[in-house]
Amino acid sequence: MCPAAGQKTAESYSYAFCTGGCAQFQVNITQVKMRTSFSHLLLWLLPVIGAQVAHWGPCPEPAVQQNFNLEKYLGKWYEIAKLPAQFEKGRCIEVNYSIRADGTIEVYGTEILKEELRSVEGTAVVEDISEPAKMGVTFSYTVTPYSPYWVLSTDYQHSALVYSCTDILRLFHVDFAWILSRTRSLPPDTIRKAKDLFTNSSIDVSKMIMTQQQGCDKDL
Repeated sequence: MCPAAGQKTAESYSYAFCTGGCAQFQVNITQVKMRTSFSHLLLWLLPVIGAQVAHWGPCPEPAVQQNFNLEKYLGKWYEIAKLPAQFEKGRCIEVNYSIRADGTIEVYGTEILKEELRSVEGTAVVEDISEPAKMGVTFSYTVTPYSPYWVLSTDYQHSALVYSCTDILRLFHVDFAWILSRTRSLPPDTIRKAKDLFTNSSIDVSKMIMTQQQGCDKDL
């Protein structure tokens, strides 16, 4: 149906909503009235972002790890703390990164949820060889493009700070942040310094929560 004379319409858009590389949603808006399109989109997104951390304005642009060495980064990492994420509700969360024969990165994550060991497999890629710390990740249950996976800082042997963010119409953004460790715990001072680095990069981590990493090695 054609719009009435003088009626403003939006062009066709496709918006990808990212949930830290682990779940994604897509909204397609074609020929929607300008006055009502945003309100309809917001109503659709509210249930989706209810468990996420959303902020007004576009995503920040934090600096990433200089001279990032992917080979050193591979292997197992344990999640120490994170911004709330609806796709991560369990305990004993860990992820292992390895190189496949085709050059992509296998991402294999596990968590214990309701006393069951659950796993998910994904794929990460270096999207721009000039900035290897800015990777993209997607998982088997998603059909939308790669989600940002930016390594802001790492010493490869002890800890790493990871950030992911997606703009929604550049009016607000949903972001994710993780503190990772090669072991199931980090000293409190290391965690404090990690949070300070996020904050100094204009990333709000005031709602960051600790991940339970106790009692993880028992048989389920």
